[in-house]
Amino acid sequence: MSRADLARKLADARRIVAFTGAGISTESGIPDFRSPGGVWSRMKPITYQEFVGSEDKRREAWTRAFTGKAGWTGRAPNAGHFALARLHDQGRLSAVITQNVDNLHQDSGLPAEKVIELHGNASFATCLACGSRHELEELRGPFLDHGEIPHCRDCGGLVKTAVISFGQSMPSGPMARAEFETLACDLFLVLGSSLTVFPAADFPILAKRNGATLVILNREPTDMDQIADLALQDEIGPALSEIIA
Repeated sequence: MSRADLARKLADARRIVAFTGAGISTESGIPDFRSPGGVWSRMKPITYQEFVGSEDKRREAWTRAFTGKAGWTGRAPNAGHFALARLHDQGRLSAVITQNVDNLHQDSGLPAEKVIELHGNASFATCLACGSRHELEELRGPFLDHGEIPHCRDCGGLVKTAVISFGQSMPSGPMARAEFETLACDLFLVLGSSLTVFPAADFPILAKRNGATLVILNREPTDMDQIADLALQDEIGPALSEIIA
């Protein structure tokens, strides 16, 4: 399989959904989660239950957020993100379903309403009680200067970065939107995902069963390569930049 094969699949499609994982953002210098040297090999994840139940865990979580220890924010979009934004501008990309929390799709110029975030977003925080949005810069000073663990300005509830933590329920709204877009597409394009994290990894299977063309572009083989119409091991940014002008 080659980039020419990928170009032909994309050219034949009229309604494309992209499904992105950590592999599209590693080219921006953001670490992935599970590989050697990834985030979870360097630090143990803090579960949702731990965050809610322990002030010490909340303090540790906010220390990670404000020191950039996890490395999820503060990077720039790369060629892969910009290629998807161009595909949208051409009228052929209907949505991006992403497992990433780095906001790089939006930063590349893709409209925010076209980005379906299954695992949340690390660039802002929300109140766990009332859902109010809190900007990180508003919380940074009081925490770093005075050790104040963030609480909601509106209701006093616990505030947490808007990332879906282990043990936290998947967001029903984005999951429903992702299902709708998956069933409506004629090409489902997987970019940089190992396809091992469920229920997110159910979407490529759903697309294939519904008659869509399934294309997987990843640096390493995945367990779903055998059901794909095209599985290509390549660098995402260079491959997409060559194909999507």
